[in-house]
Amino acid sequence: MLEKISRRKFVTTAAVAGASAVLGAPSFAFENQSTDADGLSEALHKAREVATLQAVPFRMSNVRLRPGPFNTAAEANRWYLKTLPPDRLLHSFRITAGLPSSAQPLGDWEKPECELRGHFAGGHYLSACAFAFASSGDEELKRNGEIVVTELAKCQALLKNGYLSAFPQEFFDRLRDGVKVWAPFYTIHKIMAGLLDMYLLAGNQQALQTVEKMARWVQSWTNPLSEQQMQRVLLVEYGGMGEVLANLYAITGNREYLDLAFRFDKKSFLDFLAAHRDELKGLHVNTHIPQVIAAARLYELTGNKRYRDIANYFWDEVTSERSYCNGGTSNFEVWRSEPGILSTELSPQTAEDCCAYNMMKLTRHLFAWSPQAQSMDYYERALFNHRMGTIDPETGTTVYYLPLGSGYSKIYAKPFDSFWCCNGTGAEEFAKLTDTIYFHNGDSIFVNLFIASELNWPDKGLRVTQETSFPEEEGTTLLISASQPVNIDLSLRIPYWAKTGTVKVNGRVLPAFAAPGSYLVLRGPWKDGDRLELSLPMHLHAAPMPDKNTLQAVMYGPLVMAARFDEEPRDNWYRHFTADEKQKPAPTMHFTGKIEDPASWLEPAGGKLAFRTVAQSNSATFAPLSSMVHERYAVYHEVVEAT
Repeated sequence: MLEKISRRKFVTTAAVAGASAVLGAPSFAFENQSTDADGLSEALHKAREVATLQAVPFRMSNVRLRPGPFNTAAEANRWYLKTLPPDRLLHSFRITAGLPSSAQPLGDWEKPECELRGHFAGGHYLSACAFAFASSGDEELKRNGEIVVTELAKCQALLKNGYLSAFPQEFFDRLRDGVKVWAPFYTIHKIMAGLLDMYLLAGNQQALQTVEKMARWVQSWTNPLSEQQMQRVLLVEYGGMGEVLANLYAITGNREYLDLAFRFDKKSFLDFLAAHRDELKGLHVNTHIPQVIAAARLYELTGNKRYRDIANYFWDEVTSERSYCNGGTSNFEVWRSEPGILSTELSPQTAEDCCAYNMMKLTRHLFAWSPQAQSMDYYERALFNHRMGTIDPETGTTVYYLPLGSGYSKIYAKPFDSFWCCNGTGAEEFAKLTDTIYFHNGDSIFVNLFIASELNWPDKGLRVTQETSFPEEEGTTLLISASQPVNIDLSLRIPYWAKTGTVKVNGRVLPAFAAPGSYLVLRGPWKDGDRLELSLPMHLHAAPMPDKNTLQAVMYGPLVMAARFDEEPRDNWYRHFTADEKQKPAPTMHFTGKIEDPASWLEPAGGKLAFRTVAQSNSATFAPLSSMVHERYAVYHEVVEAT
């Protein structure tokens, strides 16, 4: 639902309420298929879109972060990426291609003996460099990415047939023959996606040539396989092969890439989703979310509504029945229970970070099809409570799991000796924090997230500056800069958690507001110097387990609040993500109060975003989960109804 208010009519206190959310819009391309270098790829593939998108993100190059926690996290990530020497990243690729390398190999999941080697060094790293260049203009990371692209192309040339990886082709012989091997197509996907991002966002033509040669190798490898053989191959994790091939078709118009993308449809998985059946129990979570992202992209490029139905059903089911209070999903990387059963699924290995990354990526597609506040309410929940707070401010490394079992702390990667899958998606996430703050549909700006930032829309001669310290500040301010009046709509998300709120335009309070979980649309024209102030008072509310309402987390506005325990010894900060044997769980804490009202047993503790228990046998202080860096904490608690 969108609540529309005309700026002209505001003067006479007239408002248009309850307007439909259907917005006429032409077909647009997603930002991550648009080049910030010269606009070439956007023009190339714009005509390939069949489905009409109702909203699209602005190019990342048109949005810049301003000082605040998001900018701090992005800077820590860029600093870490710059500590990774290209020669070390390229070591295993060169050895595989028969080139000499005297570089010190990277460790753990990038060590020369690891079967997944190359997924970060040649894949995630390139995507992160491209994202960082697009979102911040970081020329150093662009150059580093270009070095890696050039050297990967040399390795590919020596292998002669288009193959490119940090491990030998024999891994694919094992995959074809049903011999155990660790996800070779998963790694190939990451490399292809990294190269494609370097082309799309950094304008690197060699990257496109290299990824096309890889696609032709994939085609030559899959062509001899029967459909039955291919479906058996797809039982081994293969990442987003369908998505990257669909994107390659979108850019080039080569129908063979689209046909190849269809071959990566795992029918045993997609069929039950198409039938609206939740048979997710027992499945490895992050193996399957990328398959749904591929389905979403294929809907956009083919118009096949079956793919759209699959994506919508899956998203609804996971976010409503299989997600924790922080928006995360999975326990020990798997959906281990029936839908809606989560109270038994708390551990040190809940909520794998890759899963949140990919669910947020899927959410962007659904929002583009139908720009509903519900989608961005979920995105905000995952971004503020799952992603923020998972990057270490000292090293710039990230975590694998976000523990939601009581008494655990976050375990961060070692800078040169981890390179887990979640470190890769983490490096990407914190390089592209500008990509969802604002969407548009031609003549309307969707303000989705309250993050200090600046949006430039050159086509409209418009700049919007968002000044906020949200969530410490309960709201945000938008400042308009325009060379002449601009007749656009500003669509402000009113979150699900906002019971009340107000909007001021140039100091005057508007006579109407919008319901929680909707967009308030303010109509132009807007002139230089206009100022909009959105006030969103926050309150405590409960986030109970779907199968046990007395086991619940505390939320304050969009934030998951956690009980803060002692800091972990420094020796435990950076280690392997399964090293929970060094931590013993804490007993679940019990509190007495109104089950649906945490304010009955919590009170402000002084300072911003701090609370403490009132008249409880368990004394505790609460702070945002995202603020926990090296402390142990507890998120879920038993609440007993006061008598």
